[in-house]
Amino acid sequence: MKKMIVLTVAFALCGASTVFAAGDEKNGHAYFTKAELPDMTKILPPFPPFESARFVADQSQHLWGKLMRQDEARAAQAQRDAVYSMQTIIDEFGPLFGVDITKEDTPEIYSILQDVCASCDSIYSGAKAVFGRQRPYAYYNEGTLVPEKEEKHRKEGSYPSGHTVLGWTSALLLADINQSAEAMERLLARGYDFGQSRVIAGYHWQSDVDAGRMAGTVLYQLIRNHERFIEQLAKARAEFREKSGQTAAVRQTAVVEHPATRAYRLDGTPADDATQGIVIKDGQKVVRK
Repeated sequence: MKKMIVLTVAFALCGASTVFAAGDEKNGHAYFTKAELPDMTKILPPFPPFESARFVADQSQHLWGKLMRQDEARAAQAQRDAVYSMQTIIDEFGPLFGVDITKEDTPEIYSILQDVCASCDSIYSGAKAVFGRQRPYAYYNEGTLVPEKEEKHRKEGSYPSGHTVLGWTSALLLADINQSAEAMERLLARGYDFGQSRVIAGYHWQSDVDAGRMAGTVLYQLIRNHERFIEQLAKARAEFREKSGQTAAVRQTAVVEHPATRAYRLDGTPADDATQGIVIKDGQKVVRK
């Protein structure tokens, strides 16, 4: 049996580091620089070594992924999920979110999604370079569902999965904006499937995908505490409520003016002369004994 080849990968070859390049209309403002983020090589376990029980599990899932390619609808979904971009997130998650996400109609939601997507590469690219794991299609010397990308990624590390980071983190964000239980179920299930698409496409082992979800969770926890994000999230939630028709209408009520000379209890009811305790009279608290 051939041995697993560990590749030394230059940082510049990692993932989709130029997807949100300067000048791109999808370019967002990342919340952190790479230096400000934790080192995922110190959080993630090493990928399963060859002939270990965990690697056997990866091989089993690889076979599962190849079987799933026989499902035309699922195979087509895996091919769509292979496009690492914010537009893919909008196209695939938007119908489950509750409102259409566009730069013009939902600028607050679009902006926060843009910034979260721009932050994803920094959490996984360095770890990919250090771990340098061989991709399954390269290990088995076989084809994938996305043949046009095979040569580009053949010598690029696969652990953790960057696509999974993008899909899972985006799902966490959208479920944080539309906070209904039903939306969370739909969005997180789709976020999970987004990662599984990488196994089906033949570009990642299952443990790559599992590690990608871990990296995405770490990233989103950090983002959630960022001051700029907190402000953006409040605006995005308000925008969602407005666009989805959930904004509560303000009921108009008549203004009742009370005579200034009368006294009132703290609950607003009139107090007679025999009322004891604290009452309000002439705008002042008065203690009656």
